[in-house]
Amino acid sequence: MPLQGHLSRRALLRGAAVAALGLTFAPVLSFAAAPVSAALTPEDTADLKRIESYLGGIKTLQALFQQTNPDGSTAEGELYLSRPGKLRFEYQPPVQMLIISDGNFVAVNDLELKNVQFFPVESTPVWFLLREAIKLSGDVTVTRFERGPKSLRVTCVQTKDPNSGAITLVFQDDPLVLKQWIVLDPQHRLTTVALIDPRQGVELKPEMFYLPNRADNHG
Repeated sequence: MPLQGHLSRRALLRGAAVAALGLTFAPVLSFAAAPVSAALTPEDTADLKRIESYLGGIKTLQALFQQTNPDGSTAEGELYLSRPGKLRFEYQPPVQMLIISDGNFVAVNDLELKNVQFFPVESTPVWFLLREAIKLSGDVTVTRFERGPKSLRVTCVQTKDPNSGAITLVFQDDPLVLKQWIVLDPQHRLTTVALIDPRQGVELKPEMFYLPNRADNHG
C-alpha cells in the first residue's frame, strides 16, 4: 500500500477508535441555547429512575463489542468497565488502538505509532456513565425517551454544553440490560457500540486502567 494510502487508512482507524466515546481532537465552540428536556410521562420518569438504579448498580462489566462507524465500517474488541471512573477499550486488529479512562483522563494510545493523547473524561458524552452516582438530570439533560417492544432508548446531552455531542443508551427491558450506545458527535456523525454477552461482577485488575506514560497511576 502506498504511504499516503496507509496514512489515510490509519487516520480512519484512529478516528473510528475515538468515535466510540465521542472524543474530539479540537475544541468545539458552542453558542447553543440550553437543551430542551423531553416531555416525560409519569411512566417514563419511573423508568428513568429504574435505569439510574440499574446503571448505578454496575460495579464491573466485561463485554465484547462491535462498533459501527459513520462511514459504515466496523471494528470489534473487548470492553472493560470498573465504576466509578474506569473504562478500557481493547480493539482487535487492524485497529491498533487502546483507550483507557482512569476517571480523570481518557488516554488514546496508538500502539503502532507509540503515541498517546490525553483528554479530560468530561470531554466524552459517556462520562456520566463512569460517575459514582448516576443521575439522568441536573448536569445531564434527557432530550428524548423512546419505548419499544421490550426496549427503552434514552438520549442525553451535557446540560452546560449540548453541542459537545449526544449519547443514546439502548436497553433491553424485562430484564433491564444495556445493549448499546449511539454517539452523535459535534459534526452530527453517528457511531454505534453494541455490547455482546455483557457480564457484570467480574474481577478486573486495577492495573488494567493505568494510563500509559503517567506517573500518577497509583495515586
